[in-house]
Amino acid sequence: MAWLVCGRWTKWVVLGLWVVVLAIAGPLAGKLTGVQSNDNEAWLPGAAEATQVADLQARFGPDDIAPAVVVYESDAAVTPADQAAAKEAVARLQRVPGVEGQVTGPVPSQDGKALQIIVPVKFDEDGWEKLADVADDIKTAAGTGTGLDMHLAGPVATAADSAEAFEGIDGTLLYTTLAIVTIILLITYRSPVLWLLPIVSAGVALITAQAVIYLLAEYAGLVVNAQSAGILTVLVFGAGTDYALLLVARYREELRRHHDRHEAMALALHRAGPAVIASAATVAIGMSCLILAEVNSTSGLGPVAALGIVVGLLAMITLLPALLVIFGRWIFWPIRPREGTPEPTATGFWARLGTRIARRPRTVWIATALALGAMSLGLFQLKADGLPQAEQFVNTPSSVTGEEALARHFPAGQGQPLVVIGASGQSAQIRAAVAATPGVSEVGPPVTNGDLVMYEAVLASAPDSDEAMATVERVRDAVHPIGDAQVGGMTAMVLDINNANSHDNRLIIPLVLLVVLVILGLLLRAVVAPLLLIATVVLSFAAALGVSALVFRHVFGFSGEDTSFPLYVFVFLVALGIDYNIFLMTRVREEAQQHGTRRGALIGLGATGGVITSAGIVLAGTFAALGSLPLVAFAEIGFAVAFGVLLDTLIVRSVLVTALTLDIGRVIWWPSRLARHPDSPAPVSPAPADRDRLIESTIIPPS
Repeated sequence: MAWLVCGRWTKWVVLGLWVVVLAIAGPLAGKLTGVQSNDNEAWLPGAAEATQVADLQARFGPDDIAPAVVVYESDAAVTPADQAAAKEAVARLQRVPGVEGQVTGPVPSQDGKALQIIVPVKFDEDGWEKLADVADDIKTAAGTGTGLDMHLAGPVATAADSAEAFEGIDGTLLYTTLAIVTIILLITYRSPVLWLLPIVSAGVALITAQAVIYLLAEYAGLVVNAQSAGILTVLVFGAGTDYALLLVARYREELRRHHDRHEAMALALHRAGPAVIASAATVAIGMSCLILAEVNSTSGLGPVAALGIVVGLLAMITLLPALLVIFGRWIFWPIRPREGTPEPTATGFWARLGTRIARRPRTVWIATALALGAMSLGLFQLKADGLPQAEQFVNTPSSVTGEEALARHFPAGQGQPLVVIGASGQSAQIRAAVAATPGVSEVGPPVTNGDLVMYEAVLASAPDSDEAMATVERVRDAVHPIGDAQVGGMTAMVLDINNANSHDNRLIIPLVLLVVLVILGLLLRAVVAPLLLIATVVLSFAAALGVSALVFRHVFGFSGEDTSFPLYVFVFLVALGIDYNIFLMTRVREEAQQHGTRRGALIGLGATGGVITSAGIVLAGTFAALGSLPLVAFAEIGFAVAFGVLLDTLIVRSVLVTALTLDIGRVIWWPSRLARHPDSPAPVSPAPADRDRLIESTIIPPS
């Protein structure tokens, strides 16, 4: 099969096929933004109470109308002239494109220092993405020419700021990721031209993946939003470049052993390909576990990420090898691998590190585990219970300023009321129950439609505060017994999302661990080794979260984390970090069959340490690109995953796992026959014969 990709003639066929794929996929990939679902339901749990209420609201009027709240604020009392100017603004606001329905106000505040105007805005077919333009038009029309300060609050203002934050997310991430990967590849390869081939292959993979996902979103109902589309870019470039690094390293080694570059690539694919495929399959399966999530945005990310990994794998084991053999050895200039030249990794840094670990492996792994445990203590600083609206952005957008102004003069929940829907025959009981609930400031008039009645209730607390969430739960407890009435609205949506994320954390984190454990067991044909590796994964994850929480709190000044933060970081760290476990331990197992486990561990570390480190740095760099977005949740995920990958690559895989393997010895392969294979103490330094074997790349051990 390897010859089909890199044969003397078939390499041109492979290149031609990818050119055709690119020609077809290019126009389709450009349409992906048009099928993204960025409305509330795309981020909500499908079966949540707030979601059901949002569906029922359509029976009481258009479900594509949301309020914008214009707030005029003065240090002194509002004058009659100010009120007259605000009334003139109402007339202008009524004519703003996108405004539908009656603009109400101005309503004075009880303290006499503010005015409020409610502007109903219609969402068009593009959902919230066009609201930034509408919000700007509202601000322009609301200008009074008086000494009053004007702010825009409410759902429209929040959605407009979110739209601006996500605007250009694909381009921002793409260019940032490209820059980071290019710099790292230039340093890794020390070649001014070689880096182009992995970049081109990853770019083709991204375009192809975007085209496939567009077709599934358009015709198969796949949920795609700005978040999953942005993460797709990071995953394809990060994981794809990892696979490219491993393949190129193996190809370069084979070029030193074979005159014919086609033969060298065929051997590289034959021996390194199975490990790459196994790793990608593990990542794809791990990501697919997200499909079971209750939150629609998380559930949709699963297939999007899995498809990106699969397409990236196909490009790296077909297109990249074809390009490498087409360009020949000169692509490695200025350090071209010539036949018969020595392999530099045989006596490199990682081989020397392994020798030092072998002197006192038990001391090394205990000290390393204790250090990681100390890092994990930062988990006490983790507050993954949701981010208030005011703290969701790296900067302070205008909607946050508007909400603060609204809360200073009006009931804090004025712009985002609760929505209570129940049986019209029990309207009075529902209203009385809502009005009597602590935390409810006022209840509006009933709106009936057939057998249903709807009330809007204003909260006394800020709509994204803990007090408001508690009020939602109290209102639900009060009205649920009354004809199964239900409670929705923005605050209820946030509460339901937080609850669903907590459920997803409890379900998916253990499931991914179980999936990875089973795959490692099948791959390594052992029980002890997979259990030890899973233990190191959990310890590494805890340490990464602990350090991240401390950095967020005391360096970046973030007050907390989104409720989905632990799940996303875990899935990315474990599913992607398992690559390095597979590359290292499959090589160790192969060498153990020839030299025993302890010596095999040293050979495996020397052979794979450099390329795994390079791959980890690339992956960390791509996730760090998420920090270029003005959203706290993305910045936190990017930092935690980047730090976790570096910790995993530089410390956990190279030091902790190697020390454990050296200390435990052949028992690590129990109950396979390899556990009974004669073992010998690890040498202080590799023997010459072992150094020769270091030139072989990571491969799946023979069955």
